[in-house]
Amino acid sequence: MTRDVLVIGGAGVDTTVYVPELPLPYADTYAVPPVIDRIGNTGAGVSLGCAALGLKVAFADLVGDDPQGELVRRALSGVECRFGPAAAGTRRSVLLVGPDGRRTSLFDPRATPGERLDPALYRVPARHVHVSITDFARHVYADLDGTPTSTDLHDWDGVNPYHEDFAHRSDLVFLSATALRDPEAAMRAILDRGRAHTVVCTRGAGGCLTLTRSGPLRAFPAVPAPGPIADTNGAGDAFVSGFLYGMLRGEPLESCVRKGAVAGAHACTVPGTHEAPITEEALLERAF
Repeated sequence: MTRDVLVIGGAGVDTTVYVPELPLPYADTYAVPPVIDRIGNTGAGVSLGCAALGLKVAFADLVGDDPQGELVRRALSGVECRFGPAAAGTRRSVLLVGPDGRRTSLFDPRATPGERLDPALYRVPARHVHVSITDFARHVYADLDGTPTSTDLHDWDGVNPYHEDFAHRSDLVFLSATALRDPEAAMRAILDRGRAHTVVCTRGAGGCLTLTRSGPLRAFPAVPAPGPIADTNGAGDAFVSGFLYGMLRGEPLESCVRKGAVAGAHACTVPGTHEAPITEEALLERAF
């Protein structure tokens, strides 16, 4: 069976703490609503988002033999998963979420220098491969046999060399404008230095920018959320899932962006990170 999407790397556990404001002023103690552990991180989000849209998804990653690893396995039980052992344990994040849904993430990558993903875990037929920016995942590109690839650089500043392998070896690159002084310059640098044919830069409520080798910089508006904003965690991963859904259906760029924006807006109305991704039916209804 050929999968629609193979996702490599990026599952973990998010501990979500809802705080009265961000940034959080110093105090010895804050009383907060219930603190919850949930499935998190980008690879899990893209996998669950694509699966909810009816795509055939495989996921390969390293997770720990620990309670967090068991939570990851349970949450991804509906996805074809191929797990190897993570020596330092499962990745974790503490997410501080303010009343307006904005978040600050404290990320513990649990990385082990030199750790690698067994190629047998990701050598599966797939129409598209999405590579998370987990350190070991940078080594998989040579084994992908010309399969189209994407990555999400998240809040890259355009300078940190850690992201360059992913930025320059992927065919489709997503990133956020959060830390970019000049988004257009960063997008053009990715095209100039790498193999990407398309770069998509999300800007939250400001929509997104796209740049291709064959066209000008384009700006697209955000999509209004279908309800009150609960939590912006996972919105970027939802955007990627919606975009990939459109792309794999052969739709034009503007339609892919629209579907990504609708999926991202939906994610902002759901508490948690990847609890209830938008369904295919809802996506097609709203992305008219």
